[in-house]
Amino acid sequence: MAYRLFRYFIFFLGLTFFGLGNAIAVNVQSLGLHPWEVLNVALYHRFGFTIGTWSVMCGLALVLISFVVDRKYISIGTFLNALSIGPIMDFFLRLNILPHETEHWWLNVLILLMGIIITGIGGGIYVAAGIGAGPRDGFMLSISEKTGLSVSRARIVVECIILILGFILGGPVFIMTFAYTFIQSPIFQFSMKRMSAYIASLERKHKGEGAAPISTPPGVSNYTH
Repeated sequence: MAYRLFRYFIFFLGLTFFGLGNAIAVNVQSLGLHPWEVLNVALYHRFGFTIGTWSVMCGLALVLISFVVDRKYISIGTFLNALSIGPIMDFFLRLNILPHETEHWWLNVLILLMGIIITGIGGGIYVAAGIGAGPRDGFMLSISEKTGLSVSRARIVVECIILILGFILGGPVFIMTFAYTFIQSPIFQFSMKRMSAYIASLERKHKGEGAAPISTPPGVSNYTH
């Protein structure tokens, strides 16, 4: 029981880092954001509510689509992810303690890089916890399986559509939007591997040396949000 609770602690720790990183990035959004955040920010400016609220609504919409297409990628972790990251991001934004955009472009780049790095670390941590794929992860896996595309290609196609939609709605698209994946993915991979190894070592101690390490859902390592 204690070991299970520890995994949930790791899961929510990862979600907290993920939401924090997104909040930092939103504060320097003129440099560009991740396609999904481009859409969330565009919806916020168009229709109100909060950026985090739109993150929750988009996440739940993807859960619903995945449920219809292929529900095997939906778990308790999928719903916790969809319902948690948005409010966490809104919480950090409301605190108003995060760095804001400055008149120096190089400083803005450093702030955004910090947000991307923290988000990548958080994504790797929550995936390594093995509680379940996030709504976007599960959606990508479902689309990949139904279309025959690789997960990475399915991700590219879907994120391009989301990016175009966000851009049409007036979302912040700029140079860093296209650099996100190249920066965040290696950090995500490194974070996930290190945390997976740590959790697996704890699992072996908990169950005995014969226990198998925790595995992540197929293809999730190819997606970072």
